[in-house]
Amino acid sequence: MSTPESRGGEAAPASPASAGVPSDDWPARLLAARERLTGIAHRTPVLTSRTLDDRLGARVLFKCENLQRVGAFKFRGAFHLIAGLPEADRGRGVVAYSSGNHAQAVALVARLLGIPAVIVMPRGAAGSKLEATAGYGAEIVHPEATGESREALAARLARERGLSLVPPFDHPDIIAGQGTAMLELLEEVGPVDRVCVPVGGGGLISGTALATTMMSPGARVIGVEPEAGADGGDSLRSGRIVERSCGETIADGARTSAIGVLPFEIMRRHVHDMLTASDAELIEAMRFVWERMKIVVEPTGVLGLAPLLAGRLDVRGQRVVILLSGGNVDLARCAEWFASR
Repeated sequence: MSTPESRGGEAAPASPASAGVPSDDWPARLLAARERLTGIAHRTPVLTSRTLDDRLGARVLFKCENLQRVGAFKFRGAFHLIAGLPEADRGRGVVAYSSGNHAQAVALVARLLGIPAVIVMPRGAAGSKLEATAGYGAEIVHPEATGESREALAARLARERGLSLVPPFDHPDIIAGQGTAMLELLEEVGPVDRVCVPVGGGGLISGTALATTMMSPGARVIGVEPEAGADGGDSLRSGRIVERSCGETIADGARTSAIGVLPFEIMRRHVHDMLTASDAELIEAMRFVWERMKIVVEPTGVLGLAPLLAGRLDVRGQRVVILLSGGNVDLARCAEWFASR
């Protein structure tokens, strides 16, 4: 990995991918995921904004995963993993833990495949995401009722009910599925110079980075986290996974305490830098996308755009990809955020 471009600290040394996945096996995994998802996942559009291009002096390409099924990229990885389970395991059902988009994705995939789904969701999750998950037919279990962590409760339910656990990011099939969004974009537009991606647990950026390395190896991949939860950047610079609680942020889809093990190993090899965005910057990025591009994007979804609008990443003369990761947002909260700025 090259030296970070915009933040201090040493670059993490390269290391082989973990969990028994050879680094040269990823292209085949990405192509297999694309084949499985063809005709199932939406091939989401690539949009542009002349206003933004003029402002940045660049050509900016938005991959609109906010228009994916369930309104987020998460559908890709969830379908790829669950559809690939052995038939007997798949038939018993699945369990997942999530505060939102992964929950909805697993619930919808289970409905499409005709299998049971149990989702561990905190009571404080966004009401729209709780309602959508239940609407897809999933059984919702709240960890507050047992006092267990979401992860521990999901693992116990998997054991007791014989369910297959579908993790939100730390699994080769999840990563390969998420990487298909970038495969689609690069097939459509050709090589690019810079790729800016939201980061929570690392599933999206690791899949995106693998696809970018495969099809546009000269591009630099930049991850963006909420300012209140910059554990990924700290991890990348220190060369080890840094775990800490995420502070308050409107980017609820990126409220993770640590990067996943397998995503981190991929990020060390293929991600060039990590930036952060404040909540105020996220609101301004949302406002731009809503007003100028006429599409609905959630705070986590605009993490990749926020540092560019804030002038903290110089992309003049470059072809830049912004991955809009999701569009599931509480409209009442949005009204409050926009009114506050």
